[in-house]
Amino acid sequence: MTTSTHDPAAAAAEPTPAEVRAQAASDLRDALGWLVFGVAVLVGSIRMDRLEAQHINPYTVPGLLPGLLGLVTILLGVLLGLRSWGRGARLSGGPRFAVDWPTLRRLGVVLGLILVYTVVLLGRGLPFWIGAALYVTASIVLLQAPQRALAGRGLSWRDVAFAAAVGIGSGVIITYVFQELFLVRLP
Repeated sequence: MTTSTHDPAAAAAEPTPAEVRAQAASDLRDALGWLVFGVAVLVGSIRMDRLEAQHINPYTVPGLLPGLLGLVTILLGVLLGLRSWGRGARLSGGPRFAVDWPTLRRLGVVLGLILVYTVVLLGRGLPFWIGAALYVTASIVLLQAPQRALAGRGLSWRDVAFAAAVGIGSGVIITYVFQELFLVRLP
């Protein structure tokens, strides 16, 4: 009995060279976007007031963490660009923008949550840890809805309890870290 080493199902799952190049081109455009964003963050952090007149410790000056994050974003953008270039990416060719409605819907949910958190919950008299807990809890419940739908189940009390526990824990930990370790006054 002979066995074939060629599996048609596995071959169908392999991307074609054109698909690999199109994905690489998309990654290259993303890399350029992350590079621009990283440079903007780095420039913004460098332009922040260093508070020298207040004799602030150089390790706690405003802009230090955003500057480091900008540098990391630039580095990761360069690495993504190099990887995509090595996979045959060029700036021309390939699909420009493919609409992925589930991803756009999730992006809309995330942006809506961020907007509600920053406009409604922050600085309106609600303790910071409660606002953070509500934000994290709502994020977990709403962003896990597609997985629950694929599994054919609705939102259960267990899901809500888990999300609330993570939300409350996050709110308390975030508040502690910022107020006690970073010495940042929170609203």
